[in-house]
Amino acid sequence: MINEIEWHSPEAFWLLLLLPCWGLFVMWQSRNHRRQRFLFSSTKLLQLPGKGLRETLRFIPSVMIGASLLLAVVALARPQLENVTVERNAEGIDIVLSLDISTSMRAEDLKPNRLEAARTVATDFINRRISDRIGLVAFARQSYTACPPTLDYNLLTNVVNELQMGQIQDGTAIGMGIATAVNRLKDSNASSKVIILLTDGMNNSGEIDPVTAAELAQNYQIRIYTIGVGSRGTAPYPVVDPIFGKRYQSVSVDIDEEMLTQIAVMTGGAYFRATDTESLQQIYDQIDRLERTEIEEIYYTDYEDLYERFLLISLIFLFSGVVLEFFWLRSPLLSV
Repeated sequence: MINEIEWHSPEAFWLLLLLPCWGLFVMWQSRNHRRQRFLFSSTKLLQLPGKGLRETLRFIPSVMIGASLLLAVVALARPQLENVTVERNAEGIDIVLSLDISTSMRAEDLKPNRLEAARTVATDFINRRISDRIGLVAFARQSYTACPPTLDYNLLTNVVNELQMGQIQDGTAIGMGIATAVNRLKDSNASSKVIILLTDGMNNSGEIDPVTAAELAQNYQIRIYTIGVGSRGTAPYPVVDPIFGKRYQSVSVDIDEEMLTQIAVMTGGAYFRATDTESLQQIYDQIDRLERTEIEEIYYTDYEDLYERFLLISLIFLFSGVVLEFFWLRSPLLSV
């Protein structure tokens, strides 16, 4: 609901130029009154200790009548309260994030490490969506649904942040990561169905081949975006030594980019390579732009007239000013 004041007849404000004329007229009447008083002065008047209450408050009726004129002009301008109701209709997208949680995600070529960087960027991506159902699949040697597609983004981000390496047996079952995500999306009636798969390795386990799983996604019109995470060449990998403590060793980065590209292309998606945290953020930004929900906004506008309120207050000021001038001060302002 949006509330704004609008003016139906703003040209009425030109009448405010008459207010200075009213002020000059009041000043002229005040001087004329003082001249008349001196014509009928007496020595008794000179003995008064000071101005009386009526003399002190003589300006109040003029101010009240001036305020009445001001409010009358505002009423003529016809203020209206514009009530705008916005109805948003969005045919959302169903998205499943399929995230590799194998122990190789502990490598620190992305800061602070691959898994932490993936969780941070995924959380930011989730929080920028508006009306899309988003789910989460985690995989290593096996895969499981960590969170089915939901609009409860707070719940989903909590699940993302709780993912840990070692929750399931180590390995990289990319095909299973796709198949589990497809199983969550195949019955969806959303206008668009998307899987965003992130991995740092090659498929080395699982009962389903990645390309076969991608064909299954293709049959259900599910688009797959694949992301290969890891620097080129080698990456620092932390190792805890019982004698020397934490140390690093260089491990080779082996990502099956050809297979990941094939999966993406055959389903209408795209393959991306993230060699650092910044490039990973840019990839999610690009996917966010590619998969935006079209939101239809319908505006309903209603107007409520407010001029009666200003007119009523104007009449009250006018009546009060006239009563004060004619009956209490007993010196009509408009007298000559």
